[in-house]
Amino acid sequence: MPGLFITFEGGEGTGKSTQVARLAERLLVQGGKVTITREPGGTPAAEQLRGLLVSGETGRWSATGEALLNYAARESHLTDLIRPALAKDHVVLCDRFMDSTRAYQGYAGGCSMALIDALEEGVVGATRPDLTLIFDLDPEQGLLRARSRGDSEDRYERKGVDFHRRLRSGFLDILDREPKRCRLVEAGRPVDDVSNQVWSIVSGRL
Repeated sequence: MPGLFITFEGGEGTGKSTQVARLAERLLVQGGKVTITREPGGTPAAEQLRGLLVSGETGRWSATGEALLNYAARESHLTDLIRPALAKDHVVLCDRFMDSTRAYQGYAGGCSMALIDALEEGVVGATRPDLTLIFDLDPEQGLLRARSRGDSEDRYERKGVDFHRRLRSGFLDILDREPKRCRLVEAGRPVDDVSNQVWSIVSGRL
């Protein structure tokens, strides 16, 4: 099985983490080498930056500051984990990547898209995902799911439903702009049905 870079995107409470784990299990059964990771995070340095982004007061950073912190973490993540894993023919499953910055800080937060474009070109470069799964769910339902977890990493959940509606629209716009790379996953369905949809999409790319 050749190296493949698959990213999981979507708003809060869409079940991405569950589906990352389920897909990893199926790939391992098929004999693949799998690396599971997440953003912000994935390396010790990036995990330190994660703490600054996902906790604390909602207004502690501007959207521009958040984008810069995310890209500082992403540079470490790409250099120290993602690119080496792909070079060893791993299937890299990443819970969030560059599209989350575009959606959260750009579409929902109002950060300059020109700045995000420049950061993406300079840091991500050619290491773009081969496949991006965009998990779509009504924002209010997603927030209810997310809050039921009782997670302390709730800074974005507390930004309000209007923010999350803009976020959903942003992800759907990314899907429309890049239909060859991005595929929609209907995240409101039962977990097993979502897993089967994910596997149908991924197995067609392997």
